Amino acid sequence: MAVGIIVHVSVGNEKRTEFFGEDRIRFGSGDSCELQIHTSRIKHVGKWLELELTGDVYRVINFAESVKISLNGEPLKRFVAIKDGDVISLDDADIRFSFFSLTSESALITTNRDPHVAPFIEEAAIGAASTEKRDDAKSFLREFSRELLREISWTSKLIALVLAVGIISGIFYLGFGVYREMQLSRELAEKQGDVVNKLRNELDKANEKISEVKKTGEDVIKTISLAPNLRVEYGNGVCLIVGVYDLVDPKSGRVLRYPDPNALRTDPYEPGGSEEGMFEIPDQAGLTVEGNGAPVEYDFIGTGFHVGGGFIVTNRHVLQPWSEDDLVKQLMRENGGRARVKRLSVYFPNRQTPLTLSIKKVSNTEDLAVAAIGPEFVTQDMPVLPLDSDSSAVAIGKTVVTMGYPNGPDRLLAMVDDREAKMINQKYGRSRQVLINYLAQSKKITPLMTQGAITDLDSRRVVHDAKTAEGGSGAPLFGQSGKVIGVNFGVFRDNDASNMAIPIRYSIKLLESAGWRNPDKSKAANSKNSQTASVGPGKPTTN
Repeated sequence: MAVGIIVHVSVGNEKRTEFFGEDRIRFGSGDSCELQIHTSRIKHVGKWLELELTGDVYRVINFAESVKISLNGEPLKRFVAIKDGDVISLDDADIRFSFFSLTSESALITTNRDPHVAPFIEEAAIGAASTEKRDDAKSFLREFSRELLREISWTSKLIALVLAVGIISGIFYLGFGVYREMQLSRELAEKQGDVVNKLRNELDKANEKISEVKKTGEDVIKTISLAPNLRVEYGNGVCLIVGVYDLVDPKSGRVLRYPDPNALRTDPYEPGGSEEGMFEIPDQAGLTVEGNGAPVEYDFIGTGFHVGGGFIVTNRHVLQPWSEDDLVKQLMRENGGRARVKRLSVYFPNRQTPLTLSIKKVSNTEDLAVAAIGPEFVTQDMPVLPLDSDSSAVAIGKTVVTMGYPNGPDRLLAMVDDREAKMINQKYGRSRQVLINYLAQSKKITPLMTQGAITDLDSRRVVHDAKTAEGGSGAPLFGQSGKVIGVNFGVFRDNDASNMAIPIRYSIKLLESAGWRNPDKSKAANSKNSQTASVGPGKPTTN
């Protein structure tokens, strides 16, 4: 059991060690305290701390709450037991008490040592206690070591020296051997590292070749599967534009008519029609707004594609076909008439009824136009074709795919059985509008897809060899990125490799001026808060 406690006191730079055997020990500045500290740093006069021996340990039974006291850095509590090495601090006065307990000699544990050692240890302890040094532990160890050396004989010292030399020599020998082995191992490791590096370089070269082969294979697969994938994903967003325009008197707004009721225009889409799809002008003196003569009307077809929000991109000459027809312009000029769109409709694949199309914006510099359907008619199965304005896919030799309606209903009829096509043509072929309505109701309106490569380009044109024809104007031109990189507008008839498209960035500017919002920019903003007519060989003509 505990027979007392050693207290090491530290007051600033002053240190002292005391032993207490009382059952109750008081610390403070009062005369009644067993351990008195005289300092002016603590205003509280009297008892600061009180320990009491309960059982085998000393416990804190009382302390002055006005004094900031901590135990091992934590606030002091009542009835806490004091253990060896515990430190009680008065932080405001730089006072520390370190505690070390003493217990009575055990009856079960005895020591058997040379009695002559005890006196010099006792002398060392007494010398350490009487020294003026403040560090008692260091003084004790110094005196203890000095007395111990005096007690050891020269023979023992010599034997110890020889053993020390032998041990040090052995350590040096073993260290040299280990160093040598490590050096040999390091040299071997460096040689093996060189071999590994050579093998790694060879492996990297092999991986590079494999990667090149893999990339080539992926490019081939991507090229082969590009067109089918585009048809599945975006085919229903490519639409057939059908319209009718007439000529009217600019002053009265009345429709211009042929003076002779029997003067009928030749349909360029019927067998035997006039060459180049142009119209024959009757021999009458001119057109009139009077009488019952046939009105001067022309139907037209083209291709467009949906870019979101009901906006449709196509060519200017698709929505204003008279601007590319020299004979119609001559007729307008001679009779003072102007063209007016009478009816404009759009047909989407898998949709049995047409939708009314309204013109939103027409470019004055490029053969581009923007039209729109009502937002309420935009359905989930009407895909939005993505636009790619700055892709690396726009380069000579890159694969391109176009989807459109070249040759209008004639191409659509060519896709069905000959017998059925003949029946349909006989029954509905007299009117192109009626024929197209029947094809729509039969879900036979599907775009034609052709694949090719870019053969030439500049800042305003993309030339490619993906075949198209009249009626394919306004068709989207897809790049290898799977996005639209251009809008088809013309073809050199004498050169199959000279189909032309306008870079899509011009369409984006026109769309934005018409009020279109780029879906790619909208998605990025949401994620941050929660993109000429042919008159002779060799001249370009519109599709």
